[in-house]
Amino acid sequence: MERVRVIVRGRVQGVFFRAGTIEEAKRLGITGHVRNLPDGTVEAVAEGARSDLERFIRWLRRGPEMALVDGLDVSWENSSGEFSGFRLA
Repeated sequence: MERVRVIVRGRVQGVFFRAGTIEEAKRLGITGHVRNLPDGTVEAVAEGARSDLERFIRWLRRGPEMALVDGLDVSWENSSGEFSGFRLA
């Protein structure tokens, strides 16, 4: 198990980004949460197998159809096992 924290920049609020992120995380079987930040970015924290997290990051680079992702800040961290599913924070 690994953990990744991703800050997504661009037009990512108000375009169903969080809902799409939750769906993708559940599809991949990873746990964690996603939330809007006051500066207009979206933060996703996820735990799971490295290969699933890498797929998750690839999805975050695109996001849902209406999003326009300008970039990601990706930080790998130690897994905590604190999450039981993937939810809106």
